[in-house]
Amino acid sequence: MKPRILYTKPSITPREVELAADAAENGWGERCYDYIHRFEAAFRDHLGVGHALATASCTGALHMGMSALGVGEGDEVIMADTNWIASAAPIVHLGAKPVFVDVLADSWCLDPEKVEAAITPRTKAILAVHIYGNLCDMDRLLEIGARHGVPVIEDAAEAIGSVYRGRRAGSMGAFGAFSFHGTKTLTTGEGGMFVTSDPDLYERVLTLSNHGRARGQTKQFWPDVVGFKYKMSNIQAALGVAQMERIDELIARKREIFAEYRRRLGQMPGVSLNPEPHHVINGAWMPTAVFAPETGVTREDLQKAFADANIDARVFFHALSTLPMFDDRPGNILAHDIPERAINLPSYHDMTAEEIERVCQVVAEVLRAGAD
Repeated sequence: MKPRILYTKPSITPREVELAADAAENGWGERCYDYIHRFEAAFRDHLGVGHALATASCTGALHMGMSALGVGEGDEVIMADTNWIASAAPIVHLGAKPVFVDVLADSWCLDPEKVEAAITPRTKAILAVHIYGNLCDMDRLLEIGARHGVPVIEDAAEAIGSVYRGRRAGSMGAFGAFSFHGTKTLTTGEGGMFVTSDPDLYERVLTLSNHGRARGQTKQFWPDVVGFKYKMSNIQAALGVAQMERIDELIARKREIFAEYRRRLGQMPGVSLNPEPHHVINGAWMPTAVFAPETGVTREDLQKAFADANIDARVFFHALSTLPMFDDRPGNILAHDIPERAINLPSYHDMTAEEIERVCQVVAEVLRAGAD
């Protein structure tokens, strides 16, 4: 059997090892925050925002940011039904309700018309998740949010490198949240980042992130509110500093792989890949193939074909409303239907041309079988 192709893995060089070892050996005492501050500054500058705060996860960044916005008991947060549960969990933890709406057929992101129709007096925020590197229609969402007095939050966990009309994903909403999980374009193993250009919101989150101890508090061990413990470690941040030194290279390689998939698969009838409209640069975290209903191709067909070829391909996110902890929303037709005929394709940085060809051959074979 041919060697296994993983769906993703991080790009780690001697530079990451060097800085992580330095943090492990020397990053204590007065230096315990050195790499954290360097990582935050590099990420802030890359994104073009006013403030960045390293966190233990993207989920933690969302949790603190939503709390700082006042999301709480009885509130509603509108989000796409097509998502991973990490985006919805902080809403539930805060006692609020995620309101799942359908997605657009091309981007698989929030449908702005469905968002506006779902707004009620209890709506506290709109959560725009940029899925698989695709970008939400931020112009429409920000306009809707401004008109109704509702902040728009960006979950950019999967969108490092994506750009909307010249602005980087995560930099446009009230705040943005990023993930540095081991599967992501930029990784610290686990970890995340809260970003905003609102100084007051940043101060509230900064206080929450330190167990509720305000920056200007002079009493030792004196919290002003009940906060959170979502800090990133200095060793993780050292990995992040090294990765930020290579961020343009990491994004460019993801886009090269995406371009190769588009060249090979884009002309296949009945196959759609991540969109890239003229006003968008897709960071291409997770190239995804969606098969038209008339192809007859199913998720199960794809899973079996890739498994038989010793290739680790991922299924498309299930509609959150189909999970047992939420009420079903069968009216979200696309969110329910697309996962039944889609697959995430491998895209790690050091993929070879031969490995990409193996993946494309499986897609072609499944299409032929579906047509028979």
